Amino acid sequence: MTIRSYAFEEFIERVRSFHGSAAPGVVIGGFMVEMAYQHLFEEGLFDAVCETNKCLPDAIQLLTPCTVGNGRLRVINMGRYAMALYEKYQGEGVRVFLDQTKLDAWPEVKSWFLKTKSKKEQDYQILMQQIKKAEAEICSIQKVKIAPRFLQKQHRTGFAICPRCKESYPITDGAICLGCQGEAPYVVS
Repeated sequence: MTIRSYAFEEFIERVRSFHGSAAPGVVIGGFMVEMAYQHLFEEGLFDAVCETNKCLPDAIQLLTPCTVGNGRLRVINMGRYAMALYEKYQGEGVRVFLDQTKLDAWPEVKSWFLKTKSKKEQDYQILMQQIKKAEAEICSIQKVKIAPRFLQKQHRTGFAICPRCKESYPITDGAICLGCQGEAPYVVS
């Protein structure tokens, strides 16, 4: 099986270049994206939703036109290793997930996925061999319709200058920017 138009080794190199390493989660994500494409309608514009913020979003960004930056990939961290590709306007699509009930034949993948071995204890070579051999067999697929609230494109409205920090921000955030409301991920010194 190819992953989109890439042979397995070619995809590994793309993953290494983009992600920084040939992470098992991104590689499995490649098979998940391929599986989704095989079950989609052939025409239309597709968007994606990803249910984890670990590795899988990178596979989606590598293999589809859906990225966080262009707004066509939404990452909703539900802690599940799952993703969906869906028709942009009507929301009909497919959800693919790593199915732990299918992992018994792939013990190294199972121990990696369920974290029953530390990273140090894992045998990376065997893990990657099992991923390559399993392909999408370790995944399941469901037809889905995306909830309407996720189909609404969030358009930017007007901007204001925050009276506290003097930076611009979306006026819909309130009287001051989110950073000054205490939402900033850091403290400025």
